[in-house]
Amino acid sequence: MGAGDRAGVMTRRVVVTGLGVVSPIGIGVADFARGLRAGRSGAAPVRGFDTTGFEHDIACEVPADFDESAGLGRASGFAVEAARRAVEHAGAPDLRERRGLVAIGSTMGESRDIDALVAQELADGPDGLDPAIVQRMNAGRLSVSIACELGLTDVEAVTIPTACAAGNYAIGYGYDVVRAGEADFALCGGADALCRKTFAGFYRLGAMAPERCQPFDRDRRGMLTGEGAGVMVLEDLDSARARGAPILAEVLGYGLNCDAAHPVAPDSDSVARCMRLALKDAEVKPEEVGFVSAHGTATKANDIAETRAIKQVFGAESPPRTVSMKSMLGHTLGAASALAAIGCVVALIEGFIPPTINHVETDPECGLDCVPNHAVPADLRVVQNNALAFGGNNAILLLGRYEVAA
Repeated sequence: MGAGDRAGVMTRRVVVTGLGVVSPIGIGVADFARGLRAGRSGAAPVRGFDTTGFEHDIACEVPADFDESAGLGRASGFAVEAARRAVEHAGAPDLRERRGLVAIGSTMGESRDIDALVAQELADGPDGLDPAIVQRMNAGRLSVSIACELGLTDVEAVTIPTACAAGNYAIGYGYDVVRAGEADFALCGGADALCRKTFAGFYRLGAMAPERCQPFDRDRRGMLTGEGAGVMVLEDLDSARARGAPILAEVLGYGLNCDAAHPVAPDSDSVARCMRLALKDAEVKPEEVGFVSAHGTATKANDIAETRAIKQVFGAESPPRTVSMKSMLGHTLGAASALAAIGCVVALIEGFIPPTINHVETDPECGLDCVPNHAVPADLRVVQNNALAFGGNNAILLLGRYEVAA
C-alpha cells in the first residue's frame, strides 16, 4: 500500500524504524530474534510471588530484575526499557522537539502494585500503605513514564486497555496518526507484569497448563501466563529516509472489531470479519500472506475458533502457515501482540518463520501447519499478526517487507 488519496485524505507510508524488547526469551531485539529462531522457552517456576496452594507454578517471567527506585512499577519499567531500546535501535533520533505519540496497550496496568498494597493493608492496616506505590499505580503511567524518561514534551501519551489485543490496538493507533500527518513519530506497543492476581485468575478459569504451552496440539492443556514489553518506533517514510533511518518493515494496515458475543470465548465469524477488514485496509490479497502469527493461546476454545476463522478467510485446503509465539513467550497479556508484531518484523528481515514449540501431534480440529518445534527459512513479503481479547475485542495487523516502490 502506498501513500496517496484514501477516502479524500492524503496519507503517508508508515515504516518501522526501531524495535525494543523486554521478554521472557530475550531482552533486546538481537537476543529476542535468536530466541525465536532457536525455539527458546521462557517457562520456569514463578519467582515473583508466593505460589503456595497452587497445584502448579510455571509461568514465563522476564529473567531480570528492574530497579523500582525511579518510582516506576514493574510494568512501567518494562515499557520504559523497551522504548529506550527502540529509540536506540532506530538510530537514536532526538525526539524531544518533535510531535509524537506514545501509545502503550495493557491488560493489567500496575496490578502487581495493587497486589503489594493489598498485602500491606492486610498486614499493617490502611496506615501502613506505602505512598510511593500508591502514586505509581495509575495505568496511565505506562505511557506517561516513557514520555518523562525520554524528555518528550510534545506528545500525546495514552494507555490502551483493550486486554490481550491492546498491543495491536496501540500499533494501529500509531499507524493512523503518523499516516495522517498528525504526528512525526509514534512509540507504540504493549506492556504487562505478571502478578498473583493474573496468575490466580487464569488458574481459576481452568485455562492454565501445568508445565508447557502447546498451541494447536491435540493434547494442549492451556496457556502459561507471562510478562514483558514490546515497543516499535513508527515514522512516515519520507522523514525516515531524510534522516537515514534503518527501515525495518512497513505497516500496511489493520482491522478492529468487537462482537461482545461472550466474555471469554472468541467468535470465529467475528474474527474472520476482522481479518477481512485488515486485508482490505492493507490492500493485501489473502494469497500474499506468508504466515499468520496466531493469537494461539493453547486453550481448546481459542485454537479451534481461530483456526476456523483463518480457514474462512484463506481457504480450508491451503491456509498459510500459522504459528503461535506464545508457545515460547507465554501469554504476556497486553504485551502479547506487540511482542508478536516485533517477531513478525524480525521474521521479515531475517527470512524465517518462527516455530510453535512443544508440539507433538496436531489437533485434527485445527489441521494447520504450525511450523512445529523448528524455525523454517522463508522469503516473506507480508505477514499477519492476530490478537483476540476477552469481550470479543479483535485486532489484526498486516506488516510487510519494505519495498522502495509501493
